[in-house]
Amino acid sequence: MVAQRFQGKLIANAPMARLNSWHVGGRAKRLYTPSDLQDLRLFLTTLATTDEPLWLGLGSNVLIRDGGVNSTVILTLGGIKALDLLNAETFRAEAGVTCAKAAKFCVKNDFANAEFFAGIPGTIGGALAMNAGAFGHETWQYVIAVETIDKQGKLRKRYPQEYRIGYRSIAGPKEWFVAAYFQLPKGDGKRTAEHIKALLKKRNASQPIGVPSCGSVFTNPPGDHAARLIEASGLKGHHIGGAKVSPKHANFIINTGEATAADIETLILLIQARVLQQQKIKLMPEVRIFGTT
Repeated sequence: MVAQRFQGKLIANAPMARLNSWHVGGRAKRLYTPSDLQDLRLFLTTLATTDEPLWLGLGSNVLIRDGGVNSTVILTLGGIKALDLLNAETFRAEAGVTCAKAAKFCVKNDFANAEFFAGIPGTIGGALAMNAGAFGHETWQYVIAVETIDKQGKLRKRYPQEYRIGYRSIAGPKEWFVAAYFQLPKGDGKRTAEHIKALLKKRNASQPIGVPSCGSVFTNPPGDHAARLIEASGLKGHHIGGAKVSPKHANFIINTGEATAADIETLILLIQARVLQQQKIKLMPEVRIFGTT
């Protein structure tokens, strides 16, 4: 059988709560972790035309609903993980490489401006898909090319000019990112490491660390901050079930231990409605929501 040619790991009816940073959600019809890029190409060619896969890395910017995902989930973390230095200013990272690992790689190889990688709690694939950013920098500022794959398993190399790149958004060919080529200026790795340490210390003092959350729930509207608007609307510390607006940072929703995905989604909708009513601004979710209720 064709399935025997797979080198990766295929799990049916896979629990998803352990694979996302909110620790909620139902099960996926199938979960596949490819062994490498060529294995992924083979696997994609076997998918039914009606099976639209959900791609997942660290699961740090997704909400999986309690009814689960009635399709295949492709887990890049641990599978598509090559990270290679190409020359003094360029490296290639596959989609399953964590941004934290990319930051350490940049420090080791004396790249400058790498601090933003350390502030993104996800993988390269997710960072590309949403133009993730931190500390004043964004992923696509440093992308010179990407590798994509389609449902037929065809690989392509594409360039930034083929995409519409915006704040926490990216639009272009309907393909999935499997790798990126980054170009950063040279710097002092030791100095970069010290800067990363200082930035993370400052961030950890103002954000809820060590509790289940997805990071920032909403994008910041032009000229303002989502956290300020949420707090001004009286919602800091507000909770629905086990989901709670963090008392430390109002743009974080934390799972206090017993939250369901429905609790979190209901709280997201409440925040949007209250901020729109009181502040006349519609907050746009940064988190991506998948699955059935």
